[in-house]
Amino acid sequence: MATDAIQMAGGGTRSSADAKQAGASIEPERLRVAPIPAGVAKDLVIGNHYLRTFPGGTKLALGIFVGSRIAGAMTLGVGPMNGHMLVQRAGPEDCLTLTRLCMWGDLPHNAASRALGMATRALKANTDLKFLITYADPARGHRGVIYQASNWTYTGLSEPTPLYDLGDGVARHSRTVGHIYGTHSVRLLRQKGIDATLVPRPPKHRYLFFLDRRWRNRLLVPELPYPKPSSQE
Repeated sequence: MATDAIQMAGGGTRSSADAKQAGASIEPERLRVAPIPAGVAKDLVIGNHYLRTFPGGTKLALGIFVGSRIAGAMTLGVGPMNGHMLVQRAGPEDCLTLTRLCMWGDLPHNAASRALGMATRALKANTDLKFLITYADPARGHRGVIYQASNWTYTGLSEPTPLYDLGDGVARHSRTVGHIYGTHSVRLLRQKGIDATLVPRPPKHRYLFFLDRRWRNRLLVPELPYPKPSSQE
């Protein structure tokens, strides 16, 4: 994966409609996406993302910059073990999961979708990846508005998988636990002296983005209409 080249990709122009919505807060050429060290990304994500955790298995970390100021971060990694099986004849090397995306500061509402667009264009131009996967958590009031605005493909709700509480009240993904401790077996974790318990969680909205559009025809699950706001939103 040629991550160094991603720094020069992206950019693009903003439509007049976008400019009216965003006002004069950020010029298009000032927003950019570039690789950042994993350690820097970890500090940014833990300090600014609502989950307060850094996902294990992270393969690529990107900073979102406004001029020289960092105003966001995103991470991509291995994701669910069998995520690639959503697409016919795909292997684990063909996809990554967008595991974290957070932005902060006085930014226009469309800044996240613009940054996401820069990242996907850079990945398409500089890697051999065929598609991306990401999730939006309805338990947190999320339905994937950013992904809808960026024309990701919606495939319904994922199979729910439990998280792990290691005795500190922080819910961690099994991937993160396995990356740190070499296992996500509750029994083995307890043998190591870790007070591990499973935390049930509901299914999430699942989205895919095809960097290689020809692979969209290989999707093995139905493409569904985007979820709409509930009466409580």
